[in-house]
Amino acid sequence: MKRLFLLTLCLYTLLVVNAAGQQISRADMLFLTPEWKGERYPDGRPKVPDELLNRLRLVTHEEAWAVMKGQNYKYQYAEGWQCINPDSVLVGRAVTATFMPGRPDIHRVIDKRGHEKDGRIKSQNSWPIDLLVKRDVYVVDQFGMHEDGPTIGDNLGNSIFAKTGNGIVYDGAVRDIAGLKELGSFTSFYRTYHPSHHLNNPDGALNTTLIGINQPTRIGKVTVMPGDAVLGRDGAVTFIPPHLLEQVVTTSEIVRLRDMFGHERLREQKYTAGQIDNRWSDDIEKDFSLWLNAHLNELPVPKEAIQKYLKTRTW
Repeated sequence: MKRLFLLTLCLYTLLVVNAAGQQISRADMLFLTPEWKGERYPDGRPKVPDELLNRLRLVTHEEAWAVMKGQNYKYQYAEGWQCINPDSVLVGRAVTATFMPGRPDIHRVIDKRGHEKDGRIKSQNSWPIDLLVKRDVYVVDQFGMHEDGPTIGDNLGNSIFAKTGNGIVYDGAVRDIAGLKELGSFTSFYRTYHPSHHLNNPDGALNTTLIGINQPTRIGKVTVMPGDAVLGRDGAVTFIPPHLLEQVVTTSEIVRLRDMFGHERLREQKYTAGQIDNRWSDDIEKDFSLWLNAHLNELPVPKEAIQKYLKTRTW
């Protein structure tokens, strides 16, 4: 309990010290993502391989959930969204932003530091977007703000899509929904739609203040880290810690291949439904390995991944 308290206090301190619209340091990013041993962006954000992101597109929420729950990651799934392109799949690397209800004094000093010290331009809602690169997914905690809340419309939507080739996960309201849908592949998840726009004048009308860029943020019940792999499909979004992505993808592929083999053998009536539905015998497992080798170039899983899987088998 004492250790948990100290860890929580440490994380809280990091967030407070690094708040006010700026990114956490590379050192703090490394501290908060110690399980990731692979490539990183210059700021320390984990960079999962493109090849795994490509394979992630076929993974279901159920498959990802089962793997992560087995590793005691219980809160990685967020539901209750409205969608642009609901029949498409969104995958990418998370870039996070956290907004809070507008407060003029905080907003003014964040603006001042952003413009004068950090070299940022325009209003705060554009600052995180300037950091986006290909295959990023802009993940925003906008605290469900609805009327006078949208910080993203078709102008910023076009900028996001041009930079990333992806849509967004936006815990708030968007505007210009017709224009966003015209982007075609802008597969996105958002809470609500409203034709108004956010108000950004700390000396007049003000609705939101940007508190953090590429810091831990909350989407629904999920704690999202920069660099998490984002899987958006079937009306929901799953956030996968980088160090678990390969396990999630590989497990999904093995399940997919076993289902294909099992269905084929059932159609051939080589095995009964009871044999396929239960733990496979050694003879069925051997048959499965032979089937994989025979269909190596035809299966919806990279050949290299299948060969790697076969090397771990004992028959």
